[in-house]
Amino acid sequence: MRQGLRENCWVGIIVLVCLLLSAVPLWAQHDQHSQAPVHKEVVTGHEHPTAAGSQLGWEGSVAGVAYSEFNHHLTGMLVLIIGLSELRHALAMSFWAWTRFLLPGALLTAGFFLLIWSDHNAWPIGALSFVETFFGSDPEIFQHKSYGLLSLTVGAIELLRRLGQIRHAAWVAPLPLFAIIGGLMLFGHSHGLHPSAAKIAMDHAMMGTMAVTAGSSKLLSDWFRVSSYAGPSKWELPWAALILFIGIQLLIYSE
Repeated sequence: MRQGLRENCWVGIIVLVCLLLSAVPLWAQHDQHSQAPVHKEVVTGHEHPTAAGSQLGWEGSVAGVAYSEFNHHLTGMLVLIIGLSELRHALAMSFWAWTRFLLPGALLTAGFFLLIWSDHNAWPIGALSFVETFFGSDPEIFQHKSYGLLSLTVGAIELLRRLGQIRHAAWVAPLPLFAIIGGLMLFGHSHGLHPSAAKIAMDHAMMGTMAVTAGSSKLLSDWFRVSSYAGPSKWELPWAALILFIGIQLLIYSE
């Protein structure tokens, strides 16, 4: 048993190293775009004046597109980790039991990232204060921060569940509800003044549809499992597959 535990630890270390290495090109791409000369002046929120004096959203600028694509790609990596972890559970694979902690770990990481770096001009890294960020007039910033808070909350709940600290059946509901609520929020998610606004809206609508369907499948799976005291139900597979599809769509996301 000790040997198996040692092997699992080494596998975990190798997986984490591979994930960090795979993130290097994303960071490099982000740095390259962020250092590119952009002759724009920050005004407020997501708006920047162009040289001609007309208003162009930050989201449509070179730096804004690079910033947004990097955030989506990094989030896609974390969603893929969640999907792979849930796929192992759906297929009732008994090896690498430590992978059950990948989901809460990815949710907590995504939550911290969104809460801090989701928007260039928002609290705590931008010019907007805490009150202006969470109670201001920019719904995009509020949605990003809401995703971050929800992800942190659900990640903490899932971590406690998998550690055996909370055992009541009601605690299985926050994860699928998060997927459903987050998916519904995507239907109203806007990137402000952006030349590719229609394409972005379509991408978010597709992800929202998959998230709502995935969350509903997970709710059904948990309901049948709790009511029958059985293992993973057939609804676990579409849940895991749809999460993987969302992760892939985020990885190839472009504006």
